[in-house]
Amino acid sequence: MSVLTDLGLVDAVRRAEHQDMYGIIFSSPNAKVVPVPSVKSPEEPPPGFVCRREVFDNILFQNAKSMCAKTIEGFTVTDVLKEGERVVGVSGIMARAEGEGKALEFRADVVVGADGAGSVVARKLGSVNGDEAHQCAAARAYYENVEGLSDKIELHFVKESLPGYFWIFPLPNKRANVGIGMIVRDMKKNKVNLPQVMQAILENNPLFKERFKNARRASDMKSWILPLASKRTKIHGHGYVLVGDAASLIDPFSGEGVGNGLTSSRIASRTILKAFGKKDFSEAALAEYPVELFREIGKEVDVNYKMQRLANNEFLLNLVIDKASRSKDVQGLISDALINPDSHKNFLDPMFYIRVIFA
Repeated sequence: MSVLTDLGLVDAVRRAEHQDMYGIIFSSPNAKVVPVPSVKSPEEPPPGFVCRREVFDNILFQNAKSMCAKTIEGFTVTDVLKEGERVVGVSGIMARAEGEGKALEFRADVVVGADGAGSVVARKLGSVNGDEAHQCAAARAYYENVEGLSDKIELHFVKESLPGYFWIFPLPNKRANVGIGMIVRDMKKNKVNLPQVMQAILENNPLFKERFKNARRASDMKSWILPLASKRTKIHGHGYVLVGDAASLIDPFSGEGVGNGLTSSRIASRTILKAFGKKDFSEAALAEYPVELFREIGKEVDVNYKMQRLANNEFLLNLVIDKASRSKDVQGLISDALINPDSHKNFLDPMFYIRVIFA
């Protein structure tokens, strides 16, 4: 949200199709449900939105295009250009009808690899996160006519999805982004088919079968692998930086990548502007980027990775969520720990759970 504010795009999101979000709903493996509000009053501005990616990404894309003297669309990068150890550009082919199959090269002082989890730039530079303990497998689809949606995103630690979670992200008009995620290592070890598990949850789990009884899947099921920020990769070098999913910056607890992607892009752009001022695009000149990035997101990533491992503890999940379902004080503790960066690390403090037990 802070990056959208910097870019002047908050109003553009509010004008687009979206749903204001004011908190999180959790459920535990033993089916206790607890809503955790994120603000004290509904009169306060929403701390976040749910917006379909094709809508949200287009807002960012059109804003970026408006800043460019010229843009080229329909070009597929297939390789990076190097002179010695220095990256000097990219090569690829045109995929659009008017130039389909035409090979092109583009040279630049700095190449920014912003090409997602399957990044060609990261792969060609040997910076791919290949550790299955630090990758999340996810599957999701859009559904219509979903009952019981509210102004809170939903994260459900149901038995069927452990060790992982099932989500429902509300959209306008009873539509929702519905999905399931699990660490790749755990998924392979337990031979889990994520789409099948998700369908079983919707059809059979008492918390959801009535809510989805008349629902209709409104999109194909999409599956992908997310590289988590808990495994740090090399994200800069002579003449290049990697940002977002290409830099393996997915949050290890929530599986969310937009926030860290936007944050990394803001910090990378500042570093690149300084490099232009010095006319120095060496690895040393761009080294400020990862330092500043992990100064901003590093502590949260480390805490969220530990929270991810704690979330595999069914007893602990049941304890905290069950207590929160009966205690406004515990809801307040969780809300503060989720939203306040200074309190985020409380989830790792044994005293936090003692306070929960005796709240």
